[in-house]
Amino acid sequence: MVRLRLKRMGRTHRPFYRLNAVDKRTQRDGKIIENLGWYDPVAKDASKQVELKVDRIKHWLSVGAQPSETVADLLAKHDIIDPEKRKAERLGRVKKKMAKMEADKAAADAKAKADAEAAAKAEAEKAAAAAAAEAAKAAEGEAGES
Repeated sequence: MVRLRLKRMGRTHRPFYRLNAVDKRTQRDGKIIENLGWYDPVAKDASKQVELKVDRIKHWLSVGAQPSETVADLLAKHDIIDPEKRKAERLGRVKKKMAKMEADKAAADAKAKADAEAAAKAEAEKAAAAAAAEAAKAAEGEAGES
């Protein structure tokens, strides 16, 4: 599967990225299929911040390439993909993540409650066994006196 993602270039504390079409399994800075533009987040002038080959990006999207999260945001910002659709995708992903977190929390709470009940039951059984042993000892003591 082909992904559209950024390849980091530049020096320390001065990032510069190239937008590339790459195989999904390739490392971040590994072999690319095609260079599709660049992104300079540090540039002050907005016109010098991004340069994209729009026709090639649309071609790769049309043949099934999937943009990374950051690239999708960048493409939506420059109206290459529908910004409203991108916003809806992100919102759906956030809702899904929140639902998973709530389900995990509910499962953890249920497990904690079950563990507490099991501990209370074990404690009650231990107390009952101690009381039965005490009663048996007392009964043995009474039988020994008679």
